[in-house]
Amino acid sequence: MKNTLWIFAVLALTFLGDRAVGYVLQRQAADSQFRYARLYDDRAAADILLVGNSRGLIFYQPYIEEKTQEKTFNISYNGMPIDLGNALVQDYFDRYPAPQKMVVDITMCDRLNDQLVGGFKMYAPYSERLSALLKEKSATTYHGAQFSHLFRYNSEIFQRNLFYQNKTDEDWLLDRIISDNMVLGTEKLEPYYINYSPDSTEYVLNQLVEMVKYAQSKGTEVELVINPYFPDFAKTIVNKQKFIQAVEMKTGLTVNDYSLAVQKKEGFGDYQHLNKAGAREFIDKMLADKIL
Repeated sequence: MKNTLWIFAVLALTFLGDRAVGYVLQRQAADSQFRYARLYDDRAAADILLVGNSRGLIFYQPYIEEKTQEKTFNISYNGMPIDLGNALVQDYFDRYPAPQKMVVDITMCDRLNDQLVGGFKMYAPYSERLSALLKEKSATTYHGAQFSHLFRYNSEIFQRNLFYQNKTDEDWLLDRIISDNMVLGTEKLEPYYINYSPDSTEYVLNQLVEMVKYAQSKGTEVELVINPYFPDFAKTIVNKQKFIQAVEMKTGLTVNDYSLAVQKKEGFGDYQHLNKAGAREFIDKMLADKIL
């Protein structure tokens, strides 16, 4: 009998400890300057909404705001898949007045990333869409986060949340120049294919269309872009035009192709990402074209 009581006592203490520590982490996370903490804490109202994966981080917010005198919010994250981006974008429109513009780098359609969806489990309690997506992509993670509140914070996303606890994440992009070795290495690059396959294309493009139409239904003007690649790398991309055509046919929008908009190596941090200098040059061109 005593053993049984001890077992119940340990289980009760474990449960209470999980809830108590989970609550502390939840409060700490809610106070962060990290973009998703602000998104779900009503601190993300903006005039321009920016969407992408790591290549979307080159939408250099301080410079856009300086040039336009308008507030920006960037939903982009490293490896962000379109289905996760779609859920976050729709959550944004449900919580805030519609921004004037939404700019989407469509290269976020080049992958699915169920692992990253799992990393967003800490925000699932605030979003029925995220919760449903998490359950669809990883039922084990979904149920684990339901059972253990502490488990919700076991992810890179929570670590980022801590990193940006007391500082802005609006200049989160590379601040280096691509190395000479990388530049010389372009001579040996294999052909590069945007991950655009019959197995995932319909799902991915439908997610993009849903995102676009939701924004348009709120009165937001949507611009689709391809952000710049290092020029010699861009030349290795085999199926870019086919990808652009598929997106344009599905969405009914023109894709603004800036893949070769920045030419000098001093504007790049690597093959697929501008640095701050390159981002300024790119943004100037988008401003001239009235994309921003």
